[in-house]
Amino acid sequence: MHRPTYLRAGAWAAVGVGGAAGTLARFGTDRLAGPAEVPWSTFAVNIVGAFLLGLLLEVYAARRPSRRGDRLRLLLGTGFLGGFTTYSTFARQVGVLLHGGALAGLGYAAAMVLTGLGAAALGVKLAEVLLRRRPS
Repeated sequence: MHRPTYLRAGAWAAVGVGGAAGTLARFGTDRLAGPAEVPWSTFAVNIVGAFLLGLLLEVYAARRPSRRGDRLRLLLGTGFLGGFTTYSTFARQVGVLLHGGALAGLGYAAAMVLTGLGAAALGVKLAEVLLRRRPS
């Protein structure tokens, strides 16, 4: 009997390494963007992250399960993209915007959620197209 991938030390390491890299990438994006009245850097990382997660998970779903594939999904999906994207910062920013004016906060929240859903769907569709083009 073998242990599930998520219970193995290598899986935990993959999530940790990926998460650290994703968090540093988000930090770098925030630093490059600088301060702004509307937090566009958080918006951008969450939309890019949603797109990449849709792409990654569709590619993963189309492949045969493997230990290597599981580790890669944990490294890139749960780790890197989990660290790169941020729901807590988004929620805090919505709260700040709501405090300054309900319309700005509601607009930002709605735009993030709807654009994120669209980006994830585009990632899935791109993966479908790319996988169809691959020679068997």
